[in-house]
Amino acid sequence: MKNCRSKAVVQVVAPSKLWVLGALLMWSAHTMAQVPGHERWKQLDAELPTPNAYRTASGAPGHEYYQQKADYEIRVSLDESKHRIDGSERIRYTNNSPDNLSYLWVQLDQNMRAPDGWQDIARTGTLSKDKPERTAGQFDDFQGGFRLTKVADKKGKPLPYTVNQTMMRIDLPEPLEPGGSFEFDIDWNYLINNRFEMGGRSGYEPFEDGNALYTIAQFFPRMAVYNDTYGWQNKQFIGSGEFALPFGDYKVSIEVPADHLVAATGTLVNPKKVLSKEEQKRYAEAEQNTDAPVLIRTEFEARLAEIGRSAERKTWVFVAENVRDFAFASSRKFIWDAMAVDIGGKRVMAMSYYPKEGNPLWEQYSTRVVAHTIKTYSKYTIDYPYEKAISVHAANIGMEYPMICFNGGRPEKDGTYSAATKYGMLTVIIHEVGHNFFPMIINSDERQWTWMDEGLNTFVQYLTEKEWDLEYPSVRGPAPNIFNYMKGDPAWLTPIMTNSESILQFGNNAYGKPATALNILRETVMGRELFDFAFKTYCERWAFKHPTPADLFRTLEDASAVDLDWFWRAWFYGIEPVNHALVSVRFQSASGGIDSLVQTTDSADLEYRYISDLRNRAAGMKGLVQRDPRYRDFYNAEPFGNQSVEVFSETGSAPADGTGTDWEYVEVRVDNVGGIMMPWILRFRFEDGTDRIVRIPVEVWLGSEDSVTKLFRFRKRPVSVEWDPFLETADIDVSDHSWPPAKSESAFEEYLRKGKEGRSGENRMKSNAPSR
Repeated sequence: MKNCRSKAVVQVVAPSKLWVLGALLMWSAHTMAQVPGHERWKQLDAELPTPNAYRTASGAPGHEYYQQKADYEIRVSLDESKHRIDGSERIRYTNNSPDNLSYLWVQLDQNMRAPDGWQDIARTGTLSKDKPERTAGQFDDFQGGFRLTKVADKKGKPLPYTVNQTMMRIDLPEPLEPGGSFEFDIDWNYLINNRFEMGGRSGYEPFEDGNALYTIAQFFPRMAVYNDTYGWQNKQFIGSGEFALPFGDYKVSIEVPADHLVAATGTLVNPKKVLSKEEQKRYAEAEQNTDAPVLIRTEFEARLAEIGRSAERKTWVFVAENVRDFAFASSRKFIWDAMAVDIGGKRVMAMSYYPKEGNPLWEQYSTRVVAHTIKTYSKYTIDYPYEKAISVHAANIGMEYPMICFNGGRPEKDGTYSAATKYGMLTVIIHEVGHNFFPMIINSDERQWTWMDEGLNTFVQYLTEKEWDLEYPSVRGPAPNIFNYMKGDPAWLTPIMTNSESILQFGNNAYGKPATALNILRETVMGRELFDFAFKTYCERWAFKHPTPADLFRTLEDASAVDLDWFWRAWFYGIEPVNHALVSVRFQSASGGIDSLVQTTDSADLEYRYISDLRNRAAGMKGLVQRDPRYRDFYNAEPFGNQSVEVFSETGSAPADGTGTDWEYVEVRVDNVGGIMMPWILRFRFEDGTDRIVRIPVEVWLGSEDSVTKLFRFRKRPVSVEWDPFLETADIDVSDHSWPPAKSESAFEEYLRKGKEGRSGENRMKSNAPSR
């Protein structure tokens, strides 16, 4: 895939010969149309950008790679009575590019909620026949959006600017040269949206007791990204495509009512002014405790606080270095607990802020799952570099920012909860905390490619879920869970490589399919050792940088010596499904006769288990739930200590072939019905009850992409053959996976049913983004 293009040769063709050329082109086009798989082995050189000094053919940053820097000093005030933010900021923008910049682009994300903003423009709807109030409810008169009161240089001189919806262009008095910096000030205010009425990635949640819980993000004008790939990334913020942001240093002062507790990105630099002595003491205890969370503000103390309404104010000051964004949460309702986590010999604080309405779930699980998540992600990516990771509870939300995320998952009012609520909460916490790695550290462009953070994050989320609990009801990641999507109507499918605003079936496309694809690479195409090294190499190369899809594709090949262009083309650039059919099996013994296998066993008796689960158990892996009773509740199976280690062999139970002259030759034909070529995984069962598992790499399809016949030989006669016995290829039709043909699919259907019974559905609880 490394772009090694030859120079194009241009030749002038005589007019008298043009008809011959035209005929050849028509014949070529007709032939390719007749063979739709003609392009499946084609390298991706034409699709990927040409390597250069900024981004190399190996997928690594080049020797002239650069990125801009934006430093902020921000002061904001929260007006609880008006649900309003007032703010001022000074931005220092450093131009590390080789280009002169005559203007800067600043993001005004709150303008999506302005009257006649993008949220109204892009909204579709229909008349409600018998309920006009539903028709009226499709409109709102919320006066959202930034109100800019000052845009000036650091000396106070007004700067000319132009606002285009969610983007503002600031025209500089003179071009900003390479290596130079420019400082300017912006003052603004905006009304905070009620998330229960309008949805949103941030806003406030009202409570019946008159209190509110604020989860505040996109609250300040933020610099857009300028890079070697797009120049200025100034695509409008419509809703689905999230954010593209440069790294920088922050100092943020947050003024709130004195009885509020504030959680935020960065280091709290004035704890003695905002925390009680007892809270400071408890936090110091938490810093030394890696075994269990320590309550810093208890539920009893939070209940007392939510009764009052302090007229006094406090200012919380936070600083953060080398982050791409900043967010905070504020409420007098918060309970707060924390514990220390050892990440590569460095102490990191895992902590949670939640109202009493989150208990008992949040006190038992939230901080523990935060700690587990950053430890597990650190193993597969890079060591978590920040000092803390925070989970904040607000209802019906799932949203991520550096060091802090906002998560749903709320019990009933009486404290009871369903399995769906529990696993929905654990899932959203793992997912949102995981976003610290993708895209907060490995800083891809969400506005352009949702899958680069959501898909990669969902993949590592799946690994993290299984290390939490071997029986975790994971929704996305296992190959069998994606086949309903992949066999859907092509009119409702888009390639993974689709811009964020143009995706159909958002959750399946940007989360589920790329996570499944990476899992298939790890388990089936590359193997765990090669994949894990290559994936970690990508993360190390692009930590605190701005990777593109080509950087990921190239790095995984560069670090593994596996040609994956066919895979990227099929899974990321196409919409074809995996559908392979075991068409026939014949055998020939030493006597020379050729026979077909006859039905000797009922294939419905087969037990389906996903390959990842089998390998985990065979390796003796145990999740936290299996190891520690504190991680269990009545929804976890018992007993845990008496479970036998599952017997699984990569090659099967049959012994290796011995010496001799008597062979049983087996001819297997497999047809590619769906389009995506995949490696062969076959299980041969023999008369003595043993079996042999045979794996053939995808290159078996090089001779023909539509149908392949291959010979095998064994010392004993097989009685049946199974295709993809461990459900690892995402094949959409298992009815033709057995020879002799299966009498029923009951075993596979049972597998799917068991999975659905345990799943909560991974709704990311973002009410303004589909399937999130």
